[in-house]
Amino acid sequence: MHISGVQAVLPVHRYTQAEITEAFSRLTHADEELLRRFHAATGVQGRHLALPIDDYPKLDSFGRANATYVEAALDLAEQALSGALDKAGVPPERVDHLVFCSTTGLATPSLDARLARRMGLRADVKRVPVFGLGCAAGASGLSRLHDYLRGWPGHVAALVCVELCSLTIQRDDTSVANLVASALFGDGAGAVVATGRGPGPEVVATRSTLYPGTEHLMGWEIGEHGFRIVLDAGLPAFVEQVLAGDIRAFLADHGLTPDQVPTWVCHPGGPKVIDTIAQTLGLPPHAVDVTRRSLAEHGNLSSVSVLDVLQHTKGRPGRPAVLMALGPGFSSETLLLHW
Repeated sequence: MHISGVQAVLPVHRYTQAEITEAFSRLTHADEELLRRFHAATGVQGRHLALPIDDYPKLDSFGRANATYVEAALDLAEQALSGALDKAGVPPERVDHLVFCSTTGLATPSLDARLARRMGLRADVKRVPVFGLGCAAGASGLSRLHDYLRGWPGHVAALVCVELCSLTIQRDDTSVANLVASALFGDGAGAVVATGRGPGPEVVATRSTLYPGTEHLMGWEIGEHGFRIVLDAGLPAFVEQVLAGDIRAFLADHGLTPDQVPTWVCHPGGPKVIDTIAQTLGLPPHAVDVTRRSLAEHGNLSSVSVLDVLQHTKGRPGRPAVLMALGPGFSSETLLLHW
């Protein structure tokens, strides 16, 4: 599989971290000094939000928040897929397979059906809507495109990820997990157009890993309140415990070691997770520069983040690269690329 076009897009409403801190404090009545500490610790400088910041108090029910998600997510998805198709030089009617990933809103018919009609995709396009993969979905979606194109190398496959994390805001939750989430997550969409034969980085191999007994580390509690974040403080320690060995084993299967890989496309889960990835794999500081920059400029965009990092990564021609992301399950998704 060749990655022929990548496009990440962000909502037009951008605010500094300080502006978001102040607004979240007013909305939730959380301790502002505590919020400032959490928000400063992430290293996030600003984020793009689906709505103007003064409109968030109007989201006083799960229904209102989800209706806003459906409208805003569809617009961003269209922008992302249009951009990726343009970069790949592929008209919409040539798309044979569409994977749509999102974990911050719900819709039936799924948004990919509405997106297909809006963009003029063929009526026989194969659609796979995916919910629940969270931050891992961008990498996992690429792996599933790879699986499909191995069987249909003459086809065109597309991945679209949309996450509007700000719409899951919980005004009555003053837990540490919610305060951290309010400091970290942003909104955006990303799309990839892939072909079995064509220009762009080639996906050589993929690996999915699901860790038993780790459901408590990350996810949602879903109820009448909407989506309430589950984010365990032990997550960075668990990543440190398992990730390096898994990545080294994956690379060893292809005759490589981490020091032989010059390019790393990593999901920016948070500053501690980025540090853990770099330190446990012995990567030079510059290896995760694009990941750190994505986090600082946009926050954690969940499934979209790794696509944003991919869009801004310039690999070395003829050399390997690793793309990776972590998500609920707890799980990891790793791809070996050849630039």
